[in-house]
Amino acid sequence: MIYLDTHVVVWLYAGLTGKFSDAARALINSHDLYISPMVRLELRYLYETARITDDAQIVVTDLSSRIGLQVCDKPFNDVVTHALASSWTRDPFDRLIVAHAALHQNLLLSKDQAILENYPHARWPSAS
Repeated sequence: MIYLDTHVVVWLYAGLTGKFSDAARALINSHDLYISPMVRLELRYLYETARITDDAQIVVTDLSSRIGLQVCDKPFNDVVTHALASSWTRDPFDRLIVAHAALHQNLLLSKDQAILENYPHARWPSAS
């Protein structure tokens, strides 16, 4: 199981596979793919601010159908409790996205440098 950060979801939806190294594509292809519900909310925010052109539900439904993407259903209160200890960021999206993955120490695929520096199971494999 691997969690995907919001930008990874956007790139997958847009077909921008060139943004991923071979190693990142291998991680995507070899794991069950999950997102935090916060990714859905952030996608909606990006849509409302015209940074993406399709609504969150369209993006998630499409990727669920194409690549088996699933929305995590871990108890939200457990996730928030874990996020309370993450003082390395003030971004509520990042805090909860990382907390979802961290609840059971799952991998999180993200290019976000702050996440990579603060969550030991975050990965962004570079080109070989």
